[in-house]
Formats: sequence, C-alpha cells, structure tokens
Amino acid sequence: MQTTTSFHARILFPLLTAALIIISPFLPAANSANPSTPATPASPPAAVKTILFFGDSLTAGYGLDDPALAFPGRIQEKITAEKLPWRVINAGLSGETTAGGLRRLDWIMRQPVHIFVLELGGNDGLRGLSPEVARTNLQGIIDKVRARNPATRIVIAGMEMPTSMGTDYTTAFRAIYAELARKNDALLIPFLLEGVGGDPKLNLPDGVHPTAEGHIIVAETVWKTLRPLLSPSP
Repeated sequence: MQTTTSFHARILFPLLTAALIIISPFLPAANSANPSTPATPASPPAAVKTILFFGDSLTAGYGLDDPALAFPGRIQEKITAEKLPWRVINAGLSGETTAGGLRRLDWIMRQPVHIFVLELGGNDGLRGLSPEVARTNLQGIIDKVRARNPATRIVIAGMEMPTSMGTDYTTAFRAIYAELARKNDALLIPFLLEGVGGDPKLNLPDGVHPTAEGHIIVAETVWKTLRPLLSPSP
C-alpha cells in the first residue's frame, strides 16, 4: 500500500471531473418519419445516486494497468450491466492511513453521497499503529459522513493483519471493524480480501495488492453486501 506520485492524475482529476459533470435535461428525439408529428415524451430517467469508495491503495487499484480494473470499477460494470441508477466514484489513495483519510474527507464529501464504502486501516496495521487510534479515526470519518447526510448508508470493509504481527495485535485489529459496524448501524464486509489475501496467484509480487484477477474476486465479495442496498431488487 505504497504512496504513488500520480495522485493528481489518478484521483483528483477523476473526482473533479465527476463533481463538475452536469446532466442535461432529457430532450425527446424528433420524429424523423413525420416532422409535423410531435415526438411522444418519454419517462424521465431515474435520478442517478452515488456510491463512494473511500480507501487506500486497495481501492485505488495500485499496480494495475488501469484503475478501472480495481474492484470499484468492477462494481460499476455490474451496475451498468443491470442498468441500475447508480454511479461509482473511486476515492482511493495509495498509502492512505485512517488519520489521512479523516483529514481529506471534507474535500471528498463536497458532493452528495448515498452509499459510503469505508476501506481504510490496512496501512495503519502494517505500520503497527495502535488499533485504538485507527478505531478513533474511523469513527471520526463515519461521524463526518453522517453529519453531512444522516441518510447516507455506511458499508465498512474489514481488514486483517498477517499472523506475523502477533496474535494480540491481529485480534485487536480485526475486532475494530465489527465493533464500528455494530455501533454505527453500518453494514460489514468481514474481510475485504476473502479468498484473495495470501494467495500468490491473485496478488502482485509484493504479496499485498491484488492482481486484476484478484480484484474480480474482491468485487464479488463487496457485491454480496452492496447489491441489496440498490434498487430495484434483483
């Protein structure tokens, strides 16, 4: 989960672009067969809602040829295939910690967000930072999101640390996600990298970041929790 130098190109520009898009009003097509006959008005499209993935290099798609191959992009593919009125914003930043996420959240939340997927803490754990500090920062992020819009649904992506970090540490670290989900009435993905973490075939040589194939599996894991929040029902 390393910091990259392409933050502005890969993160700020797409976010700014998404924030500045103006959706034009629906205009009925002209009747080419009979120009004198008014076109029949069609029903306006459903309002598009936003899912924001807020995380670190796992969300950003570190090491992939195209950030769209990361699991948030795969989620957008599923949404598009089902013609659901939702769009995905990838607000992942390589190297991000829970403290860094708390600091940059205000800028990210300038746009309406209906579902907020929180994927942070992995870098805290790999650096051996206190689970209690990570918990406090994650709670601060949730509080800020809810203060902006109490109706925003929160989805928390759980993370686990390697056993080499020690039993006490890994147990304490794992527990913060379930506790935050219970406290905040949030949905929990118990382990984001289920079926991917620790598998050399599904991770880059660093053993931390999923390959494109690994991200497909991660997207399936996320989709199981996320899909029931989207309408219409499957």
